Amino acid sequence: MSLRIIVVGAAVVGAAALWLGAERDRAAREARLAAQAATVAADYGATLLGAVKSAIETSGLVGAIGFCKEQAPAIAAEHSQRTGWRIARTSLKPRNPAAAPDEFERTTMDMFATKIAEGQPVAAQTRSAVVDTADGPMFRFMKAIPTGEPCLGCHGSELKPDVVAALKRLYPDDTATGFKAGDMRGAFTLARRP
Repeated sequence: MSLRIIVVGAAVVGAAALWLGAERDRAAREARLAAQAATVAADYGATLLGAVKSAIETSGLVGAIGFCKEQAPAIAAEHSQRTGWRIARTSLKPRNPAAAPDEFERTTMDMFATKIAEGQPVAAQTRSAVVDTADGPMFRFMKAIPTGEPCLGCHGSELKPDVVAALKRLYPDDTATGFKAGDMRGAFTLARRP
């Protein structure tokens, strides 16, 4: 065996070992980001749900619709500022067109819907990935939002006339009704640099 073959072989083995080490590091970093994003999404979801329930108790459903329009974005902004994650909600049937899904979000929710149709629980649906954007790589995380009983007063199929009127006034392009308890209402969507 010539020295040249030994050197080339050692270089190939060394490069493969470096590549495998880098892949392990990348996978571990992405797993840490996914765990962090899941915690941030859970905290944001609990805060938002608590605030909406409080608004329903103090102002009724119509008052809560106004609260959601004005305060839900502020709650997301506060959590984004505090955590360093861009936090939002999206849906295949958005209440506000500004919350319509981008391509990654739509594809992800379509994947969630397929898994849910196969019998997997809504609450178990998550996805994370590093995606290329115009601004460089971005770590994306999504978690499906199940429709709960408290949501049905404004998102269900049997809405009170005053709720319908408030929705038409505040959200003229609303498509976020007709849900049943347990349906996927939408998803939390988080992003940050990897």
